[in-house]
Amino acid sequence: MSNSTWLITGASSGLGYALAEHVLKQGDRVVLAARSVAPMQALAASFPETALVVRLDVAVPQQRVEALRQAEERFGAIDYLVNNAGIDFVGAIEEHDEADYRQIFEVNFFGAVALLRLALPAMRARGRGTIVNMSSMDGVASFAVNGFYSASKFALEGVTEALWQEIEPLGLRAVLIEPGSFRTGIGDRTKFSGQQIDDYAATSGAFREAMANIGDHMFPGDPARAASAIYTTLKSDSKAHRIILGADAYRNIGAKIDDLRTDYEASREMAHSTDFQA
Repeated sequence: MSNSTWLITGASSGLGYALAEHVLKQGDRVVLAARSVAPMQALAASFPETALVVRLDVAVPQQRVEALRQAEERFGAIDYLVNNAGIDFVGAIEEHDEADYRQIFEVNFFGAVALLRLALPAMRARGRGTIVNMSSMDGVASFAVNGFYSASKFALEGVTEALWQEIEPLGLRAVLIEPGSFRTGIGDRTKFSGQQIDDYAATSGAFREAMANIGDHMFPGDPARAASAIYTTLKSDSKAHRIILGADAYRNIGAKIDDLRTDYEASREMAHSTDFQA
């Protein structure tokens, strides 16, 4: 497998950091991009010839342009753009502050879309390149108290599904990563939005109590194993459009498919009955 150049957003922590570390250990070049550059400096210093740290808030247009410029100036063509940066605010739909759920979409969806649109012209010109969009099991199966995060990932799934149909005939690829709960410290970074409403005690309230007693058992996924799986799959000849990571993701996505299949089969006669009759 030849050496490649990766631009990974949200590389200061979590799966982004784990993936960047794994990729660098394989001998590939990595542009580590995040709002906070300090957590990435030590890793980059261990790979001075193949690592570059750039400051990038994916919601800031000029920083997106500058990150791509620095990446191409240092390493040339970007082979893999990994849109990993993401944020989450939790709470019932009615509880959320509007500013928070708009910010979720600015980072998780609009920021990712803007970056892939910036990367695509050069990829098209070369006839090669891969867009990797970090979704979630929540991007397939939505859960109470995490509705806006799920909605942002549903949107990312929808645009990526259209994207691969558009770019595969050009020799490019688009891939979705759908991880479950990984031990990345995300629980410590997740915040509630808005004011608690007592009527949602069974859902939002229960989730608040669970978060107050958060433990490793709630995050069964190993980021290092996930990074290895992502790298191996992307570097292989796999034609997979989705990479599901974690037993909990496999279980929850499977349950969603079963539920969808049930409704699909139940709608057979009604669906056909609503067409114009000859």
